[in-house]
Amino acid sequence: MIDGMPRKLPLYVCKQKNRSDEWVYYFRIGKGKRIRLPDPNAKDFKAKYQAAMRGEAIETKQKEVPFSIAWLIGRYMESQDWKGLEPATRKQRSNIFHHIKEKPDGKGGKLGAKPFSLITKKAVIAGMQDRAATPAAANNYLKSMSALCKWAVKAEHMAANPAEGISKFKLDGDGFPAWEVEDVRAFCIKWPIGTRQRLALELAMHTGLRRSDLVSIGRQHLRGNVLSATTQKTGARITVEVPQRVLEIIAATKTGDLHFLVTDYGKPFSVAGFGNWFGEAARKAHIEKNTHGLRKLAATMAANGGATAHELMSQFGWANSKQAEVYTKKADRVRLGVRASRIVSEQLANELAPHGENCEGKTPENLANSRAKE
Repeated sequence: MIDGMPRKLPLYVCKQKNRSDEWVYYFRIGKGKRIRLPDPNAKDFKAKYQAAMRGEAIETKQKEVPFSIAWLIGRYMESQDWKGLEPATRKQRSNIFHHIKEKPDGKGGKLGAKPFSLITKKAVIAGMQDRAATPAAANNYLKSMSALCKWAVKAEHMAANPAEGISKFKLDGDGFPAWEVEDVRAFCIKWPIGTRQRLALELAMHTGLRRSDLVSIGRQHLRGNVLSATTQKTGARITVEVPQRVLEIIAATKTGDLHFLVTDYGKPFSVAGFGNWFGEAARKAHIEKNTHGLRKLAATMAANGGATAHELMSQFGWANSKQAEVYTKKADRVRLGVRASRIVSEQLANELAPHGENCEGKTPENLANSRAKE
């Protein structure tokens, strides 16, 4: 910067003077929430600015009150329990804890500065009710608080886990709507072979990977027509066969050196960026669904085709059979329902089919006449 010349601030960054007549910097898009940033000359400015652009919570340094809620969360996030969580889980819970700590306490301060002894069963239930409009968010809040308090009991900071025994909210439906085969057909008409959108759909359907893994896979994961990768969420190793047709689609599409799916600039997608990009592609095909819905369709088709729970676990990277059984039980119910209906049909056909010397059989008319004679 030339002396005397004002420094141009990055996109969405603004500055203002505080009560001490010092410049403070904020990130804000339109009329959205202001997010405090360090001075642009600070070493951590770039990292925190990029985090704000991705919509992630930014931790601001503040004096930690001993045995406060913020203090307890801080100790938990230094523990081996926290380090053992998957990156996606840590990110989600970090955002939840950030909002808890930053919540106003109604007296001009923040909830994070209050004693952690205020984390009672009643308080956790109140936190659930605050999020009742979005049941999934409320359930994630409960999971986070339960994990925090469970660790606190183990570390002898708490005598008991106040979150234990609190029921989750029941979710309507199955969460993200699943795609239908008709949706896939409409998407393929809109996005022909050679487009990156079509490749994304084909990879999602044939691998069953989450979007966090779709953005990472590339030719280094292929051995012939077999793709193997370690999933980010659960750390499970998945191995699937990629059909020749999909290999040809990969060859016909612009890809990166280490990533099958890249942006217009040839760079790897961020997970959120890919979700937004694919969602827009779906909407242009008049489909209001996302990539997780494709994963549901793939699991449904596999289960309907006879895949076992363990086979589904191997393909979709589930750590236990609970999720797999959601699909296999549905498929079994369909198969058993069809089988039962055939039994009824066969029994009814036997009863009503013509038989005997006069070939009258037990037709509805004959049964009525028979009852009339009686």
